[in-house]
Amino acid sequence: MENAGQAVGGLESVRDRLSRLSEASLRINESLDLGTALRAVMDGARSLTRAPYSVIVTLDDSGRVEDYLVGGLDPGEVDRVWQVPGGRRLFEYVNSVGGPLRMGRLEEFTASIGLGEFRLPVSVTAFMAAPILHQGVRAGNLYVGSDEPGREFSREDEEILVLFAAQAAQVIANARRHRDEQRARAGLETLINTSPVGVVVFDVSKGAAVSFNREGRRIVDGLCSPGQAPADLLGLLTVRRADGSEFSLEEFPLSRVLGTGETIRAEEIVMWVPDGRSVSVLLNATPIRGGDGQVESVVVTMQDMTAVEETERLRAEFLAMVSHELRMPLTSIRGAATVLLDAAPDLDPAEMRQFHRIIVDRADHMRELIGDLLDVARIETGALPVDPEPLEVAALVDRARNAFISSGGRDDLAIDIEPGLPPVVADRRRIVQVIGNLLSNAARHSPESSIIKVRAVRVGVHVEVSVADPGRGIPAEDLPRLFRKFSRRDDPDTAGDTGLGLAICKGIVEAHGGRIWAESDGPGLGARFVFTLPVVQDAEPAPRPARSQSAGASAGTVLVVDDDPLVLRSVRNALSTAGFRPVVTADPEETLSLMAEHSPHLALVDLMLPDRDGTEVMADILTVSRIPVIFLSAYGRDEVVARVLEQGATDYIVKPFSPTELVARVRAALRRFREPQRPEPVEPFVLGDLTIDYARRRVTVSGRPAPLTPTEFDLLAELAADAGRVVPHDRLLRRVWSPIKPGNLRTLRTHLMRLRRKLGDDAANPKYIFAEPRLGYRIPNQDTQE
Repeated sequence: MENAGQAVGGLESVRDRLSRLSEASLRINESLDLGTALRAVMDGARSLTRAPYSVIVTLDDSGRVEDYLVGGLDPGEVDRVWQVPGGRRLFEYVNSVGGPLRMGRLEEFTASIGLGEFRLPVSVTAFMAAPILHQGVRAGNLYVGSDEPGREFSREDEEILVLFAAQAAQVIANARRHRDEQRARAGLETLINTSPVGVVVFDVSKGAAVSFNREGRRIVDGLCSPGQAPADLLGLLTVRRADGSEFSLEEFPLSRVLGTGETIRAEEIVMWVPDGRSVSVLLNATPIRGGDGQVESVVVTMQDMTAVEETERLRAEFLAMVSHELRMPLTSIRGAATVLLDAAPDLDPAEMRQFHRIIVDRADHMRELIGDLLDVARIETGALPVDPEPLEVAALVDRARNAFISSGGRDDLAIDIEPGLPPVVADRRRIVQVIGNLLSNAARHSPESSIIKVRAVRVGVHVEVSVADPGRGIPAEDLPRLFRKFSRRDDPDTAGDTGLGLAICKGIVEAHGGRIWAESDGPGLGARFVFTLPVVQDAEPAPRPARSQSAGASAGTVLVVDDDPLVLRSVRNALSTAGFRPVVTADPEETLSLMAEHSPHLALVDLMLPDRDGTEVMADILTVSRIPVIFLSAYGRDEVVARVLEQGATDYIVKPFSPTELVARVRAALRRFREPQRPEPVEPFVLGDLTIDYARRRVTVSGRPAPLTPTEFDLLAELAADAGRVVPHDRLLRRVWSPIKPGNLRTLRTHLMRLRRKLGDDAANPKYIFAEPRLGYRIPNQDTQE
């Protein structure tokens, strides 16, 4: 009877454990969110083993730690667990065992395997570890521990933890797949939604649009009446195809039109509604067929041709205006020359001088117009010659003012130059040309009696020059297109204006590494045109003429990563012409090897690369060298630009771009990145067992080299340079990462955690790096130890 009772008791125990295991398995399967699933696994492990503490460590496909979660501890204690000396070696030991581990006091065990320095913030009297295996590959480890005196885990506890870890492996794999799918879907949706081309998906059976991206909705909304839904619009559209055929969707249902299965490639069509509003688009249509061969849906892409048509209209107006502007002086010159030839004996000297003056004035006008045309051509090809040198801003403004007045401009100018402005890097003739164009523009669009204000102030590493007038002002919608070729303001005083002046100003300023923009509060409220020029930095060598770069030393090495061979060729040519040494590759996997071989000063990276995102390539670059990274991309949406800038990019250039803009942005990024740095000490820094050899960029602890990354070394060196004083967070972020794109506190703390681990420095009882809450960090003086 006694044996039977024990058998029944054992059976009940097994049934209870299986029941609890089943319940825990159900709980960890409730969510596909990876974080939620990992926390459920930790909670389940504690519940099944009745342990107060649990830890889960997961590995990625390469075997590196991906997630590290601790359960049962206060947040402050969790941070200390992260930084326990010897923790990584314990993890590596558990991995090497292969199977589960079950033992008593953890500190006695770690001491037995040579990890005497391992100390947790709590005393663990019983400890178990189980591998998380998915399809025979270790995906991580699951740990549980107890601080109850006399507590021991049983073999049954070990078995149930191993079974639970096996089920957790599948849950974690499913959650990871779900996460990856969500990321891929989100990336695809973002790509489609931010595409400059409209995308519309039609359901053939319903004859209705089921999906619009942002650009597609914008095109359709332009034809909708207020309050009208896109679905109601489709039935009112009339379409004219490239062959001239027209059909109305009111007469031919959309399901019938789409059901033909016709594939359309790059066909320009016009769509209009009954009230006369229309839009031209370059259309592609691709039918999607089901298993039975029938068309189920149609994907339509539309590129709005409005901007192209506007450019063509402006081009036609420009050609007509140039023809007129060339014909008029030629007529005057011919007329004056004819009079001088036919009636010279009858003319007195004063009349002859007047006719000669007409010829000279009209010839000068033609020369200026032809010069503008040549400048625009040079800007587009990246061949605009500039000869920069250190110049005083006041002298440039004064020369432009004199030239403006002597050419017939009014002299009611108010000039305000900030005292003590540093010299700027500028081509004298070209910048005088820019200021003169802006003065002429201001005079043309403001009353004769008004005052034009010219102002120059320093803003960071640039001098900002502005020309303001109290004239007609500019509508907000016109501001973005002012600096385009052929663009002219819509008012009566633009007669004779070629629409090239502001475009030339933009090309000249960008060739100097500056920016130019316009500001206005609206019609009738005046306008202000502003441009920037880089100041001469004391730590910067004297600027070299742009055309002489090839004869001297290289302006720097630039790594270019782009899978488009045409882009690689054009970027390489532009950089080579400007004196840079380009290193190009279409394979992002070659990035790190090229970084090691050539040590570039800057990187140009395509955002959309095959098999890899450009931001991943940037992360690889920044792990080995703190250089500026500029992205090249056809996607100019604000959201995309903001995202990559927040991730650490220095600049973002939207394709297509001119060679002048590319070279100017590269030079500007290199110039901004050369913030004057603190001179490194000659003598090594020694603090106890820690030695920092600045000259060799080498750190040793007790004579053993510490394998620090470049960022970790810079962080340690910056702290040592101010030994004995607290270095604020913001200074560390600005100096160690970048003056123009600093990191954040999370980045700083992560690097400090890794640095401490490599130095064997305990955050709870530090020897080298001390944290000052809400202030920063400090290292003690070499001759004192706190």
